Amino acid sequence: MNSAATDRARYDRATAHLDAPLAIVDLDAFDANADDLVRRAAGKPVRVASKSVRCRALLERVLARPGFAGIMSYTLAESLWLARSGFEDVLLAYPSADRAGFGELASDAKLAGAVTVMVDDAAQLDLIDAARCGGAEEIRVCLELDTSLRLLGGRVRIGARRSPLREPAQLAELARAVAARPGFRVVGLMAYEGHVAGVGDSLAGRPLRSRTIRLMQGAARKELAARRAEVVRVVRAVVPDLEFVNGGGTGSVQQTAAEDAVTEIAAGSGLYMPRLFDNYTSFSGRPAALFAQPVVRRPGVGVVTVLGGGYPASGAAGVDRLPVPYLPQGLRYDPQEGAGEAQTPLLGSPADDLLIGDRVWFRHAKAGELCERFDTLHLIEGDRVTESVPTYRGEGRTFL
Repeated sequence: MNSAATDRARYDRATAHLDAPLAIVDLDAFDANADDLVRRAAGKPVRVASKSVRCRALLERVLARPGFAGIMSYTLAESLWLARSGFEDVLLAYPSADRAGFGELASDAKLAGAVTVMVDDAAQLDLIDAARCGGAEEIRVCLELDTSLRLLGGRVRIGARRSPLREPAQLAELARAVAARPGFRVVGLMAYEGHVAGVGDSLAGRPLRSRTIRLMQGAARKELAARRAEVVRVVRAVVPDLEFVNGGGTGSVQQTAAEDAVTEIAAGSGLYMPRLFDNYTSFSGRPAALFAQPVVRRPGVGVVTVLGGGYPASGAAGVDRLPVPYLPQGLRYDPQEGAGEAQTPLLGSPADDLLIGDRVWFRHAKAGELCERFDTLHLIEGDRVTESVPTYRGEGRTFL
């Protein structure tokens, strides 16, 4: 058997006692992917993006490995929950308007020492102060730099619309404003180059598009490296004891780590290796997180129908946001039905070898969003389930 067929046989044996739908994480693949992230980070610590994992047990597992340090969270409520659970270094990656959460943060010394919040506007400081409810704890603050590539005098923008802070002088000005304001302290800088870290540069069947992406990313890396270094220089002039400069993502680990100004790398999707991360020339990984749907119908030759499966990923709607039928290889969606809410027909010659009750294994387009569909991840080593652990959803936590 080839490696894909071997994996399918292992997963089927390991979960034979369980009913599908179900989700698994192959720990051998997960650990190998973790090792590869550390290798690419070249000695700089990797901060784990929790939105790409969404399972406390697996966050604990990866943070116990050398080369990983800290969590990058996605909501304030999640940040507080993780800090109360014992995680001591949680960086909130996005600004928040959670007034109750800020009130709790400002009133608890342990939480205030563990959680760093994201700020790119003085109005966010006003919101936090208004939410303190008498809490006097100092709030740890990270400033975010806009990483987008601007071309043709700014008429063309490539990159996510995140922070309004682009120029070094803007970051220095906000750093001075925070430093002059009681109850806040700047401890870090963050810059997420999503148009490099989150966009694959090797698209199957699209060589010209792939080359264009590589040219864009090369220009973006060069421009950002120079601007980020200057931002760090001017902010350190205001905040000499700056604790960290965070950058990157799974798709840009080695390039971002090569910048002297960056002290740590953010990554998370590379642990699960969802389908959107297949399209990179600079690295490869092993699919670690999968879900299985049971065959419930055989409508005709070359067709089976599985239960459910309509789990699209966030982002601009498109075929690339759909889960992909993975094992057995060779199955595809019916273009008239796609991935369905209640049932999903699958076409292809492998359908004729599938019986009622057999499993089809899928890969999600993105990483942690899979965990919003399942309350349990079954952890597989070899051909055995060695543990079943709750996702955030399984612990009754749906933060977004």
